[in-house]
Amino acid sequence: MEVSVVGNSQAKAGLAASRAVLFRSRIGGFSTSFCKSRVFMGQSRGLRKGKGECRLSSSAVRVEEVLSRSSSAPDVRSFQQPDKVRLCVGLPVDAVMDGNCVNHARAIAAGLKALKLLGIDGVELPVWWGVVEKEGRGEYEWSGYLALAEMVREAGLELHVTLCFHGCRQQQQPVISLPDWVMRVGEDESSSIFFTDRSGQQYKDCLSLAVDELPVLDGRTPMEVYHDFCESFKSSFSAYIGSPITGISMGLGPDGELRYPSLQGCESSQVDRVGAGEFQCYDRNMLKLLNEAAEACGNPFWGLGGPHDASGYDKSPISNSFFRDNGGSWESPYGEFFLSWYSNQLIRHGDRLLSLASSIFGDSGVAVSGKVPLAYSWNIINSHPSELTAGYYSTVKRDGYEEMAKMFAKNSCTVMLPGMDIRNDNARLLLGQIKAACRKHRVGVLGENSSVEGDIEQVKDVCAAGDIDSFFYQRMGAHFFSPEHFPAFTAFVGSTRQPRLHADDILKEDERAEESLTLTSDSVLQMQTA
Repeated sequence: MEVSVVGNSQAKAGLAASRAVLFRSRIGGFSTSFCKSRVFMGQSRGLRKGKGECRLSSSAVRVEEVLSRSSSAPDVRSFQQPDKVRLCVGLPVDAVMDGNCVNHARAIAAGLKALKLLGIDGVELPVWWGVVEKEGRGEYEWSGYLALAEMVREAGLELHVTLCFHGCRQQQQPVISLPDWVMRVGEDESSSIFFTDRSGQQYKDCLSLAVDELPVLDGRTPMEVYHDFCESFKSSFSAYIGSPITGISMGLGPDGELRYPSLQGCESSQVDRVGAGEFQCYDRNMLKLLNEAAEACGNPFWGLGGPHDASGYDKSPISNSFFRDNGGSWESPYGEFFLSWYSNQLIRHGDRLLSLASSIFGDSGVAVSGKVPLAYSWNIINSHPSELTAGYYSTVKRDGYEEMAKMFAKNSCTVMLPGMDIRNDNARLLLGQIKAACRKHRVGVLGENSSVEGDIEQVKDVCAAGDIDSFFYQRMGAHFFSPEHFPAFTAFVGSTRQPRLHADDILKEDERAEESLTLTSDSVLQMQTA
């Protein structure tokens, strides 16, 4: 299959340069088909294949070699940019899977050069708790991430780091889990460290917020473990904080979002679901908190569990009485008690984590942010059941995002909003509501798309509106650099930038003479789709 790309000057410039760094059949003498090429820390490793992976020989760039390089500006063309929405592109989820090596090293390096050429401001890097502190508490391995930070600095891009205290799944399969030592703690049923639903099903991709301040992790509380992790990150990356690291997002729950895992078993990218999810308040420690709250208000029977008349994951929320418009239990005294308690626990959890992040990074000159969900499914019902099960007491009669915005403002943090590529009226209305709450409390907003295969025209409209500070385009991978997507992304960048080339960045005569660039399917960058 061949695709001929003809477009504006920016598309030509970006793709022509990409010919040298991305779409050649070989990069630096090494075939781009080795999508699992890695940079290793330590001993030389020969090229060998195993489990679908190819590892670089000693001739490849190793971590210690990357870290020893100077931070001089890269020799790439770049565009001048007006004061517009800042653009970042997410690096692959699995950029670092073992703490001491970088996956797709050559492909990522080539991709960074192409992004710089296009005028992208920076990249976002997910840093996984389950990778860095995998084996034992306090045993950190930062080498692979340090190598990536150096690669980003050499490319002349900014770096936004997301600290991920959750696991990652794709097509229901775990890609990255919580640390092994944490999972061993969770195997003991008496620990009750995971969120649990009404049927006893556990969600094992993050810890229950009810154990935040309980010494359940080898005698330490999760908050103490998160604190130690962040302090180690700050110390290890001290040479990079401020430049290239300009922002840090704090993981707050499932998929990094401040919410409950109300849709266990559903992919985060699934936006059209049958059910509105289930309340996650049945682990032993959550029930203890609920019982204490019920006792305090003089109704101990309200503390025995969550709403018995709420629907399940795969059932319409109006199949039971809790969420119904007329006479639903959500409007009863019990419903108001439970929903207030449930949402307050979530806000307190977010406050603890963002307060921790602000105390550690507040004096570092980097912006701290956290992500909130876009739970818009079933918002045609007055109770807004998807928001309620996710932890936001937001209905047709009540704004559930006021307290969230106040909490972010208190901690001087910015809100990251996902799903900005979704062209859906309910989603647009909810985004507007959350943005309004943030504006009211002077909280900045960052945007993010749900998928690289989302509606790029909708993303363009969001960026043109001018009511977000930065946009994070997710995420670098095979489809991102494909002939089907990359030209459209290039045009999108051009629409937000309207760039002017520097005088010394004018393309060479032979490059300017090219009217099109033909890409074959065999020459597309081969990286695991994130």
